[in-house]
Amino acid sequence: MEAVILTAEQYDDLVKRMEDIKSAVSQKQNSENIFLDNQQFLQLMNISKRTAQSWRDEGIISFSQVGSKIYYRMSDVKKLLDTNYKPSFKK
Repeated sequence: MEAVILTAEQYDDLVKRMEDIKSAVSQKQNSENIFLDNQQFLQLMNISKRTAQSWRDEGIISFSQVGSKIYYRMSDVKKLLDTNYKPSFKK
């Protein structure tokens, strides 16, 4: 078995990188905090701007608007898909 010796600076750098990875992973897992702008939403759902506008007008999808920018929570997108989920007919 080989021993690896690190300087204090290298050790601190390694710990910082591990903390950065940990925070990035936990942020990815918490989809409540992920927002999509309108363009990302259109690409994700493969829909037109007009369809997205209709869904907002009809209350199908929740959204936030800041100035002229539209944002959607990823959790709301998942809820939309879960609400409209149809299980297969075959067992």
